[in-house]
Amino acid sequence: MSAVPSTQQTLIRTLAPKALKAAIEAHARYLKGLPAGSRANLSYVDLDNINLEGVDLSEADLTGARLSGALLARAVLARATLYGADLRDADLRQANLARCDLRGVCLRGANLAGADLSGCDLREGVTATQDRDDGFKILKHRERRGELDRAVTRGARLDGAQLGDAFTRVADLTDADLAGVSLQGARLNRAALNGANLSKANLYNADLSGASLRRAVLTDADMAGTTFDGADLTEVLRAPPPIIYVDDAPLHEVLEAHERFVTSDGRDGTPAKIPSVDFRPLRRLRGRRLAGLSAPGAIFFGMDLSGVQLQGANLADADLRGVNLRGADLRGARLVGAQLSRADLSGAKLGPLDIAQGRVLRADLSRAVLRGADLTGASARRVRLIDADLSRARLDGCDLASAELPEGFGA
Repeated sequence: MSAVPSTQQTLIRTLAPKALKAAIEAHARYLKGLPAGSRANLSYVDLDNINLEGVDLSEADLTGARLSGALLARAVLARATLYGADLRDADLRQANLARCDLRGVCLRGANLAGADLSGCDLREGVTATQDRDDGFKILKHRERRGELDRAVTRGARLDGAQLGDAFTRVADLTDADLAGVSLQGARLNRAALNGANLSKANLYNADLSGASLRRAVLTDADMAGTTFDGADLTEVLRAPPPIIYVDDAPLHEVLEAHERFVTSDGRDGTPAKIPSVDFRPLRRLRGRRLAGLSAPGAIFFGMDLSGVQLQGANLADADLRGVNLRGADLRGARLVGAQLSRADLSGAKLGPLDIAQGRVLRADLSRAVLRGADLTGASARRVRLIDADLSRARLDGCDLASAELPEGFGA
């Protein structure tokens, strides 16, 4: 470990636990507009390994603060100033860092999984201080042997953020929401961008050579001059054609025929069997009656399917990332291997479907990816979730009675 410069030693200050508690309480009053409230000024304070889980420090001044190893999971730091702060190895899972000033921060080894970094400023920045012997001196974070050289940002939301090369070099951006982000000219060679949402991102002249972009979303992204040499673009999602045809019939007509089949109990219409179809040109299927639809491997990315009836449907391996399935009826649906990251399944029905006297069809989400999905208040009795990925999923009030859960779930 290299020695800390004398100027940095004098700049960093300590704060007694009682004083820190008083500052946080005064800040809470400040945020509520109550008497005796004051904005927390924790600039250049040594807060290494501090426990601030769930604490609301919105708009606080944490310029140059030491927060190495700090516990900040679910903390609210919206619009806070963290310019030049040391956040190495910090636990920032699901923290709210929206519109933060994060210029010049050190994030090596930090865990930002599921964090909201929308609209924040992550460009390079430096802190200078006057030194008695050397004049102005640029402060640098202490180097430590064996530390992780990457920030874990899986599933983080970064839409509208301003990212600098220093951040993109040390961040694992797997599953990150980068919609509308400007990465113009960024060096992202060999970056991990698997499953990242880069919709409408500015990638003008960016270097993505050797990057891994499996299942990434590049819809409406500006890729003029972008370098993809040696990049893994397996199953990358680009903009769909304006109209989808199935056996020479427009997709919307195929679905209308299926809906007639459902509503007429099979007396009219035709059941749809349409594997690997891209439904995005339809934009929404809200409230549609599509029970028994067979569409394995289909693409529904980002669509509005709230209240849709898909009882007994076959949607195995379908792309349902970011889909609004609020209140949807998915009883007995087959969703094996489906991609449901960030999907809104709040209030959805995922229980068994009665198909005959004494016979039921269970909803099957085995091997489904539900990272960051919202299952608040969902009914999921007896659902199959074998080997499913439920990391960062919201399960408040979700009925999982008699469900087959992933091994080690809840341990």
